[in-house]
Amino acid sequence: MKNSPSHQNSSKETDAVTASTLPESTDLLAQGGEASQGLSADEQLSLTATQAVAALKSGRLSATTYVTTLIARAKAVSDLNAMIILDEAGALASAKQFDADRAAGKALGALAGLPVVVKDNINTKGMKTTGGTHSLRNFQPATNAPSLQRLIDAGAIVLGKSNLHEWAFGITSTNFTLGIDPVTAAATRPCKNPYDTSRIPGGSSGGTAVAVAARFAPAGLGTDTGGSTREPASFCGIAGFRPSVGDGAGKGRRYPDTVNDALPISPTRDTLGPMARTVADLALLDAVISGTKAPTAKALKGVKIGIPASFWAGLEDSVQTVAATAKQQLADAGVVFVDADLTGVMALNDSVSFPIALHEPIAAIPAYLSANSAPVSTVAQVMADLASPDVKGAFGAIAGDVFGGAYAAAMIPVTGGRAQLQKLYKDYFAAQGVEAVMFPTTILTAPKIDPVNGSSKLSYTAGGVVLTDMDTFGTCIRNTDPCTNAGIPSVSIPAGLSADGMPVGMQMDGPLGTDANLLSIGMGIEAVWGSIKPPTI
Repeated sequence: MKNSPSHQNSSKETDAVTASTLPESTDLLAQGGEASQGLSADEQLSLTATQAVAALKSGRLSATTYVTTLIARAKAVSDLNAMIILDEAGALASAKQFDADRAAGKALGALAGLPVVVKDNINTKGMKTTGGTHSLRNFQPATNAPSLQRLIDAGAIVLGKSNLHEWAFGITSTNFTLGIDPVTAAATRPCKNPYDTSRIPGGSSGGTAVAVAARFAPAGLGTDTGGSTREPASFCGIAGFRPSVGDGAGKGRRYPDTVNDALPISPTRDTLGPMARTVADLALLDAVISGTKAPTAKALKGVKIGIPASFWAGLEDSVQTVAATAKQQLADAGVVFVDADLTGVMALNDSVSFPIALHEPIAAIPAYLSANSAPVSTVAQVMADLASPDVKGAFGAIAGDVFGGAYAAAMIPVTGGRAQLQKLYKDYFAAQGVEAVMFPTTILTAPKIDPVNGSSKLSYTAGGVVLTDMDTFGTCIRNTDPCTNAGIPSVSIPAGLSADGMPVGMQMDGPLGTDANLLSIGMGIEAVWGSIKPPTI
């Protein structure tokens, strides 16, 4: 499942069809909405979320036909281990209801029967929410997370729950948990990158990324604490969005979810986020979740984007090549780049990242378990049933409150590390007059799967020098993590393929609350870069 080498950035070479090339509407059965075979299975699989909604609304494609095609695809590529639960019966029932409603002339929601996958740490009514961990193997929340409910209210159909790094506490989606699902046992095996199954898809929202990249879901929901929607998006050649989270106390938060709506790590940093094949698709889902109007693509001529050197240093050679090409294409399209570093950003981020992420779970995890009447109630009970070695290590730090003192210092108003990091970003955007900053989402392409530790050490070549014994976790989140502690929005956009056929994503971060503008710029950018080749499966 590995592509031939390519730096392809042309939409002409993608498997996607445009809305204008979809076959014209043909006869629909009066009841149930079974569309004629106007779209082949391959054409259905290639639809972006935006294209699928257009086809479903117009009747050129029935939801029943589409869901059937997607489920068949999911089963055909089940060795990727992207799903923990595939809800075939439930998805087909929802699809048939949508088709009946459409045939009856009922009003259709903004998502009009769009099938989506949902990361299995997000509360989902009627389905288990296991978090990929043994202690929650039979846990079923009573309600949907608000963001998911808004998607469903707008017509989305849930295909199932996607695999993830255990408790979302990692960036590989190599999950060692046993016995999650007696039929598929999806979470007992590592989630695999569809571009090269010996490599990780990223995490912790790896299953959602794989489902979208492997073309059995046009879109899905993930969560993001330190990069978990954007790092797997980069590794799997799709787009991922992290909305504004704000000050951690609710002010500036774009999405309605609380600590009790998905398995928590850090209330200050956690958020749900959409993942899809295009930024236009992200904008569609974001508009539904946030209750705002979806933006249109922004003309790029004259748009000022900052290039902070701290995020461009030490790139793997293959990433550097793709990033340089992508940057030049945008310059040719009229983007004005401002070479100005966010001086001190990495040191400030390092001073607050672990203290926040490994102290806040002490209170957040029991609060979630209690609010949702889970079968366990304490951090100790969760920890006793963990299977993934790297996650056990993280929970050991939580249980021992290793970062308790550093957390208090990090969260001091005005002078604390987090406040200083937020100020650094705010002052940078104002002083440089830029609408966003841009850099590679990850400094390397997807590493190999580590079947023993889940995540330990890696090697790669940067500037012609082979770097060895590098920490996998820290290396993979270096560029995605700072914005999470600052609470600002961030999007990863597929920019091209490396010489050995692996996806490379470019990330843009914007000022707090400028989510729509960031997505608008991203839509303009993807029009320049085009689509990358899908994985060969």
